Amino acid sequence: MRHLILIAALLCVSGAAYSQDLTAEQRSACMGDYEKFCKGVEPGGGRIIACLSKSSDKLTPACKKVLTAAEKK
Repeated sequence: MRHLILIAALLCVSGAAYSQDLTAEQRSACMGDYEKFCKGVEPGGGRIIACLSKSSDKLTPACKKVLTAAEKK
């Protein structure tokens, strides 16, 4: 249930994120997760954030932290 809430929150916040690409902090924290789960996803339009949110239960703690912080903004 917690993961569904995180995904829903990311999707709600993603309107701002969709207009932007990942921040430098998010890229740094999530690069390994991107390489593992979203390698073929074309950057832009929030596609990477959406991809990462689909794998939220498998993300590293650092990546989860920056994505969760982004949702609170």
